[in-house]
Amino acid sequence: MTSPQSVETFGVGVLIGFLGGLFGKGGSAVATPLLKWIGLPGYIALASPLPATFPSTLIAAIAYLRADFVDWRVVRWGVTLGVPATVIGSWLSQYTGIEPLLILTALLILGFGISFFARPLESSPELPCTGHLRIGLITIAVGFVSGLLANSGGLLLAPLYARVLKLPLKTAFACSLLVSAALSVPGTLLHWYLGHISWTATLMVASGSIPFAYLGAALAVRTRAARLERWYGLVLTALGLFFLIRH
Repeated sequence: MTSPQSVETFGVGVLIGFLGGLFGKGGSAVATPLLKWIGLPGYIALASPLPATFPSTLIAAIAYLRADFVDWRVVRWGVTLGVPATVIGSWLSQYTGIEPLLILTALLILGFGISFFARPLESSPELPCTGHLRIGLITIAVGFVSGLLANSGGLLLAPLYARVLKLPLKTAFACSLLVSAALSVPGTLLHWYLGHISWTATLMVASGSIPFAYLGAALAVRTRAARLERWYGLVLTALGLFFLIRH
């Protein structure tokens, strides 16, 4: 890794850390196209941000924990079912192509982003639907895809928790951060074993993401839910378009 790439990788860490804390996601999925853009090889760009996800998501989760936004039942089921699904997805990543999944993920993110404008959560009167089957299906699907794509799943978990489980947005972010932290561990170990991680790139990403993750989460906790929802819809829409263009 060249010196300019190291600085740029640190900058990627700052960006994904702040956005991850603000919107309840680990940030490794966002980092991959950015790292590929600055010249890191494919699997290195894919997997190297993943180890930085664990500390940055836990740091961000502290702000949500202090404000009592965590639904522990969602977290427990998410970790219990998501970890084995992530292990399976991570192992199969060496045999499968990732391009179709990247495109599908981009389309889902774009659709969620648009939905937060078309039908805001603030105007939806439904009660939370935190049945075991819904939580299980979400977590298994996201865990498997996250293993294949070497990310922690927060980019999909947060909007699914909000839309499908109908959790309040800040609760969805809080649960997503904690489950993402757990899902990042098996993915990191498997992709390390497969030789997909550059620890130099990981260190640079972590140096930027860890402090800024807490700043993003602290800002989210203090922001009115309606405003945060508009920001979230805008960011998801932009990320969906970016992934479609840069995949």
